Amino acid sequence: MSAPPALGAALVTGGGGFLGGAVVDALLARGARVGSISRGAYPALEAKGARTYQADLGDPATGPDALSAALEELGADTVFHCAALPGVWGPAARYERANVFATHHVIEACRAAGVPRLVFTSSPSVVFDGTNHRMAGPEVPYPARYLNHYQRTKAEAERAALAADGPGLATISLRPHLIFGPGDPNLVPRLLDRADAGRLRIVGDGSSEVSLSFVENAAAAHLAAAEALAREDLRPGCSGRAYFVNNREPVKLWDWINEVLEGTGRRPVTRSVPAGVAHAAGAGLEALWRVLGRTSEPPMTRFVARQLATSHTYDTEPFERAMGGLYAEAVPISEATARTIAAFA
Repeated sequence: MSAPPALGAALVTGGGGFLGGAVVDALLARGARVGSISRGAYPALEAKGARTYQADLGDPATGPDALSAALEELGADTVFHCAALPGVWGPAARYERANVFATHHVIEACRAAGVPRLVFTSSPSVVFDGTNHRMAGPEVPYPARYLNHYQRTKAEAERAALAADGPGLATISLRPHLIFGPGDPNLVPRLLDRADAGRLRIVGDGSSEVSLSFVENAAAAHLAAAEALAREDLRPGCSGRAYFVNNREPVKLWDWINEVLEGTGRRPVTRSVPAGVAHAAGAGLEALWRVLGRTSEPPMTRFVARQLATSHTYDTEPFERAMGGLYAEAVPISEATARTIAAFA
């Protein structure tokens, strides 16, 4: 299968990661020439047919030059900026370097190399204010304050990516929520590990609903966004904008978690803790960790407590409309969950 003109050659930052790897796979399946640039070495990507480059994108001394060299060698028409430092705890400088500085370097390199399209991977965390979000759309505002450096720096990076949109560089920001699927190194293993350690508790009354993003759907959304930016009829309606790109059907969080637990041979979680107690515990542990100078994540944080106790579901229809038929959800939540359980069982 030959790639559409918009996907002839693409550079994926963080192609060795979960979402980045899925984007690489999707591009290769479309016949695109693909490169991946990451801090680590990923020979498995080379074996698939991708070119790999190794660099710290946040390093002002080496990041921009490494990006420029990769873009020139590939003759890239699109950059998918998937690389980021996730997590809810750690020094501000680490997050600023990995999320903010790296994004500015990507933007600068795109402009210098004449790359016309940039698809930025963001997160609904950039708009999470600790309260319920129910089928929220792109109009939901950034909060006045953030609960951790990841949220803050991803929001700053997203703003920079969207502000860079212009005649020479079309940009778009996608916000997949809680990415999961076979091979997931984060969400599902974290749940299973906590369950196995007896540390998993229902936070709040157990009624919260969330949107989830199956990794293959999220990757397909990234490719659709790049194609839309290349189309004169679609670009004016989507460039310089941010969209949520999760599975359309939300789930009841604790029902879904218990489905995964039972499907992988574990007991469902039934014990609960009031949301206020979890939040207070998170605040206290954060304070203790700061005093002790610990860099490991505390057992609970204010952000995690609020995420687990509140609903956060997001409307994908604005993205689907903006794509003009280029994107449709391929894997519904029921099939995505079943495939994930099978992979971890």
